[in-house]
Amino acid sequence: MTHETKTRPETPLLTVDGLNVRTPQRTLVENFTLHMARGERIGLIGESGSGKSMTTTALLGLLPNGVTADGSVRLDGHEGNLLEAPERELMRIRGRDMAMVFQEPLTALNPLMRAGDQVAEIMLQHRLAPSKAEARRRAVEMLDAVKLPDPAQAARAYPHQLSGGQRQRVMLAMALANDPSLLLCDEPTTALDVTVQRQVLDLILELVRERGTGLLFITHDLAVVANMCTRVLVMNQGVVVEEGATEDIFTRPQHPYTRGLLAASDLEATDADGRLFTVASAQDYVPPTVDGANPTDPAGPASAPETGADAARRADGGGAASEPVMRVTDLVRTYTRGRTSLFKPAPEVRALRGISFEVPRGGRLGVVGESGSGKSTLLRILAGLDQPTSGSAVVAGNEVAGAREAQLRELRQQLQIVFQDPMGSLDPRMTVEQIISEPLLVRGRSETAAERSRMVAEMLEAVGLPASAAERYPHQFSGGQRQRISIARALICRPEVVVADEPVSALDVSVRAQVLNLLADLVDEYGLTLVFVSHDLNVVRHLCDSVIVMQSGEIVEAGDTEAVYRDPQHPYTKRLIDSSLTLRQELAQSG
Repeated sequence: MTHETKTRPETPLLTVDGLNVRTPQRTLVENFTLHMARGERIGLIGESGSGKSMTTTALLGLLPNGVTADGSVRLDGHEGNLLEAPERELMRIRGRDMAMVFQEPLTALNPLMRAGDQVAEIMLQHRLAPSKAEARRRAVEMLDAVKLPDPAQAARAYPHQLSGGQRQRVMLAMALANDPSLLLCDEPTTALDVTVQRQVLDLILELVRERGTGLLFITHDLAVVANMCTRVLVMNQGVVVEEGATEDIFTRPQHPYTRGLLAASDLEATDADGRLFTVASAQDYVPPTVDGANPTDPAGPASAPETGADAARRADGGGAASEPVMRVTDLVRTYTRGRTSLFKPAPEVRALRGISFEVPRGGRLGVVGESGSGKSTLLRILAGLDQPTSGSAVVAGNEVAGAREAQLRELRQQLQIVFQDPMGSLDPRMTVEQIISEPLLVRGRSETAAERSRMVAEMLEAVGLPASAAERYPHQFSGGQRQRISIARALICRPEVVVADEPVSALDVSVRAQVLNLLADLVDEYGLTLVFVSHDLNVVRHLCDSVIVMQSGEIVEAGDTEAVYRDPQHPYTKRLIDSSLTLRQELAQSG
């Protein structure tokens, strides 16, 4: 158990052979094998339910009740199979030799402890700091190493006082506090803004390289793996279907599932009809090459081919002559926070600072910006869920500012929202038929029950769900299917405007491609005007013909999507685009 044994370079750091993870009902991971050298960076990719997270929790001995593991897991410097090790020994290994960074730092951090104390506690638990004072001093050093601004102040803060990116840095400081030889990261940047994601990924890469730490990085984002990892394992339904050097796997995939994942991830490649590839349509997909050229588009990855639908839309709705379906003028929204002092006025938050824009009928507008940029406030006002402090927002002929409830009812027939999390916006006690037909039950509509059922059946067909789905409940569907139900509900009363608020950020890449294709088809078919809010710039570039970029309640840049992407004028837009990871760019840079 001595630390001297850890220096033998020829011994693999981690040796996993024939790992199976099972519940009494089924096998979740089957015959997983991995041999990892010291300092090696390996990506484990696959979609929800593929077994990625179960594999890592088995390695740490943290499987939930009722789930068992067999096979062999050996870590250099420790005798015997970790799957058979007593909990006391595993507790010594976790946090000292093998550490984990979880997806959601808020659930992994103790809300009642200051950040510095949580980092110090890890060192004290493993007796790697001689005293509390020394552990606290080193904790501040670690918070500095993970590039937290003012680490001494961050050490005194509680988790809720830190931003998402800062919390993830605290998690990273805790994971690396004892200089473990192996770091496991489970989707550590999924919930972060694009610039923060880039900073955290760069930081992880820098720290593991500096320390010679082995990295097992779990994600469904292939561009992140291309950026971070030298070797990759692809999992599907509990089985590793392909493994090899990252560059080989991503440019010459052998397994149809790997090819499908690549095709669906690549928002710069489209099929003959201008649609995104899905796992089902991936046989015609040409993978990217390391030199960055795109075989599906001779001009290289920068130019997204215009489809017939795009051209028709520009001729149809993009003309200056057509009356805008949405006109926002000098929109201001100021919130007053609770008073913090008897002697000072209550602090004000300026969520929107006088923004103006128009959307033509049939246009597709992308709204891009990070957390706190004012996107959500803007959406709430457009939907009549909040009132502006001043300014005007006219949506489909309805003025939102100062509107009464009866006028807002009319607005909500004309504008519908598709939310980010379908599970949170669908009533679990209602059947799919009740959910989709709910917007038809407002005063002033006259459909009979039979007509409503027929309309629901039509909408289910339009979004690619079977008619039998009408009798089922939301929990009986996957995330992607639930998002289809949300889209069906939004479109049943034939609104003029659909606002989509991050509608694909929680979906797997293959499902994301299907939902984006569906949205694009329905927008064209029903002649809808689309406002699409996202922090994923690649999705906006694919789907929208114009874009506004928001920062701190202001529009810092606006214009034709392709023009803004190719030649951003504002430093913030440039930073967003530079931080955005695309598979082709990462492979081109690695080559």
